Amino acid sequence: MNIFSGKSCNRNLWSLTFDRSEGLQVWRMKKEDKEERFPLYDQVKHFEDARTYVKCQNQAMKALGFTEHGLAHVGIVEERSRYILETLGDDDHTVDLALTAAYLHDIGNIVNRSEHSQSGALMAFQLLNDLNVPAADIAQIICAIGNHDEGNGVPVSRISAALIIADKSDVRRSRVQQENESQFDIHDRVNFSATDSEIKINKEHSGIKLKLHIDTRYGEIGEYFEIFMDRMLLCKRAANFLGLTFHLIINETSLM
Repeated sequence: MNIFSGKSCNRNLWSLTFDRSEGLQVWRMKKEDKEERFPLYDQVKHFEDARTYVKCQNQAMKALGFTEHGLAHVGIVEERSRYILETLGDDDHTVDLALTAAYLHDIGNIVNRSEHSQSGALMAFQLLNDLNVPAADIAQIICAIGNHDEGNGVPVSRISAALIIADKSDVRRSRVQQENESQFDIHDRVNFSATDSEIKINKEHSGIKLKLHIDTRYGEIGEYFEIFMDRMLLCKRAANFLGLTFHLIINETSLM
């Protein structure tokens, strides 16, 4: 399955590498681009404490039976956050903060899945403060992290809006961590059924679409709405914050 569509990202900026510690392939930004344009993001990704939290929180998610929240998910959220903001004309500093927020957005899962966006924001504050990041930048990053979950999140900035859409649009077969298909729950079935996923902003910069292909042999479209309706409504609010109309297309049928 192609988790990165050429229609919604510049592949010249990203490379597919195998992460031995995670045992899977992850997308990483090419070194020359990230170091020159996004110095904070590069610094945080090389901060061992931050990387440890990103990896350990996904181990906890796997133990709890949740879908993948590790480096593969983080890489997609980073790429899509960047795509949204760069396409809409935001400057490199804003994109740098968004990439940093995307990298750290799920670390609160190591504390508990419940309220993980809030605990993650507090953890990110400590990490960034230890790196002597300016308070104004920390504020934007932890604001986005603290507002990315559909339980109580609200798009309150361009960074938070981009993070919400990037995070909630990551639906794919490779997120399923349960190896026994007979034990799939509804989240596993929906993600396993998603064989293609892409986001794209139109040329007029008036709309953004999430386009999915669902193999109905493994999951029903109705099940997607059963578990993702709140997430799609949050994506709609995030798109509106960015001045866009949100569209959901599943199997070539427009549903929102």
